[in-house]
Amino acid sequence: MVFPPFDPDGAERRRRPRFRQVPLRMILPNLVTLLALCAGLTSIRMAIEGRLEFAVGAIVLAAVLDGIDGRVARLLKSASRFGAELDSLADFVNFGVAPAILLYTWILDETRSLGWIAGLVFAICAALRLARFNVALDAGKKPDWQANFFVGMPAPAGALTVLLPLYLVLLDMPRFAGLEYVVLVYCLFIAFLMVSRIPTYSGKKTGQRIPRDMVLPVFVVVVLFVALLLSYPWLVLTLSTFAYLATLPFSIIGYRRYALRDQPSGQASADAEDDGDDVETDEEDPPGR
Repeated sequence: MVFPPFDPDGAERRRRPRFRQVPLRMILPNLVTLLALCAGLTSIRMAIEGRLEFAVGAIVLAAVLDGIDGRVARLLKSASRFGAELDSLADFVNFGVAPAILLYTWILDETRSLGWIAGLVFAICAALRLARFNVALDAGKKPDWQANFFVGMPAPAGALTVLLPLYLVLLDMPRFAGLEYVVLVYCLFIAFLMVSRIPTYSGKKTGQRIPRDMVLPVFVVVVLFVALLLSYPWLVLTLSTFAYLATLPFSIIGYRRYALRDQPSGQASADAEDDGDDVETDEEDPPGR
């Protein structure tokens, strides 16, 4: 309009910012992720102070929260790209940096520069592991059975598995000469598993639906496991780590069986060897958010 009518309150209304309210359900998963990050950072502090038991406990807590945040996001339908990126950054600190610093302050420093290099390699492999997952988010649709497998060892599992020597020492295993070099080699081995193409069970589809008559037994088993973990933490973590490592050969066999059944007979062997990152589906529960 050439001569618009005068409106004394019009300019104030235009300057007034309009904030869009965010539903609480969109914030809750990210709050869980931030709590996991706080646990990881607390583990670093405990490791520097030499309080190894609390440092391990903080990493275990971070792993539990990391397994919850993605499920909370999917349950509340609050998935977002911001949440996925935040989860990956938190996982790098919790399952890459914190275990490396814990091992270094505990025993790897006795090998001087070699121990520091081993810690660097482990943290870098965790970062590469998570970066590969972020790239796989944009991949096309894959067969449903691939959701049962990860490519390589997930970062939370790698963090808990790499601490196996510490669990054994906390179980009063006698320390022998050269233990620091054994821990160094073991740390590099777990780092290799994280960036490898070895398929590992994801467990994503396990327990999504439970038969009605199994609900109460599942409650009992979960409560029993938590009670044992709190009462005998190092024994339970040690046995759980050995059990997880024992599943690796079976996961490879299971993946190859699915691949051979799913692919044409002439290409099955080549595709089973060559699919690489295509196995990646829904990592570490980083939340699909």
